[in-house]
Amino acid sequence: MEKLVKSSPKELKESVIAMLQTIFDPEIPINIHELGLIYSVEISEASVVDIQMTLTAPGCPVAQSFPGEIEAKVGSVPGVAEAHVELVWEPMWTKDMMSEAAQLQLGMF
Repeated sequence: MEKLVKSSPKELKESVIAMLQTIFDPEIPINIHELGLIYSVEISEASVVDIQMTLTAPGCPVAQSFPGEIEAKVGSVPGVAEAHVELVWEPMWTKDMMSEAAQLQLGMF
């Protein structure tokens, strides 16, 4: 009988980030990771994922629903026991937080 191999925290974090890179901002055609909306991804010993993130604007129309959608997608990553998303507004998101690739994609150079 095969044993299930538990992912290391580093491997699990890489898988979570890969999932975050498949989730796109509803207003800007760039994934939320490259946009710089993800401030932190912490994984506990029990494989619980805690994400701190922001949105491009406090009045964003998806502020109520988007965190739950992200929790569901991250929670579906093999090895994740639970996922929690906390919206934070400090520091305030700016275009400078976007990756260079995202800035290039939007023609900001």
